[in-house]
Amino acid sequence: MSVPMPSLRLLAAALLAAGLFGGSPAGATPCDTPGDLMTGAARPLPQAARALATGTLHILAIGSASVAGGGGTPEASWPQRMQAALAARYPNRQIEVTVRGGRGVTVAEHLALLQAPYPGVALVVWQAGTVEAARGLDPDEMSEALIAGLDRIRRSGADAVIVDQQFSRFLRANANIEPYREKLRMAAIAAGAPLFRRYELMQHWTETGAVDVERTPRAERQAAVDRLNDCIGQGLAQLIAQGMAEARRNGGTVPR
Repeated sequence: MSVPMPSLRLLAAALLAAGLFGGSPAGATPCDTPGDLMTGAARPLPQAARALATGTLHILAIGSASVAGGGGTPEASWPQRMQAALAARYPNRQIEVTVRGGRGVTVAEHLALLQAPYPGVALVVWQAGTVEAARGLDPDEMSEALIAGLDRIRRSGADAVIVDQQFSRFLRANANIEPYREKLRMAAIAAGAPLFRRYELMQHWTETGAVDVERTPRAERQAAVDRLNDCIGQGLAQLIAQGMAEARRNGGTVPR
């Protein structure tokens, strides 16, 4: 893959240092989630629905920088905001989220995280593909690791949600991101897993002025990152709720 200057190494360092996150100034309109990006992505999540019905939904969130806040505060990371949004939707149920991963962690390295025992996990939310695109890693190798991980999740008796790459003008201009996006789409289809279309959502927020990663003043960035993480967490909670509702409509939950 041919990438103009700066080199892929410098590109990756710049993107990972920035967390690829930004947002709108305080007081701006909250991020909206266009219906066509949400309803079309819903897939049944029977194991999550079954777990919720018993009283406790345990979610494992794995990924790279954004799982820890991506430049914002850890307590406002998207896994934490997703947990809060789900808890608000289901006040009589317990929502537990375990977070694994961190800055620069690749999909192949996530496989080791998936080998660890996580008793009671009914849903894995897997954020993938940004590190590979930024570093220019082999998309086929990423796809193979993703498919192996999704199979491991299925055999453990859990559902999976895939979260695709973050949108950035800088990334789009300096790396060929489309092969990585396509690999994630195909893996999700093959696994029957919902794909949370973060790239398109962030592009929409950028183009409408609600969230703009490159143009947020540095002094406002942490608050803006927290705002964006809340938007992503709310969107994921919506997608998960749709998936559990669809599982119930399709005949209830599926025993392990």
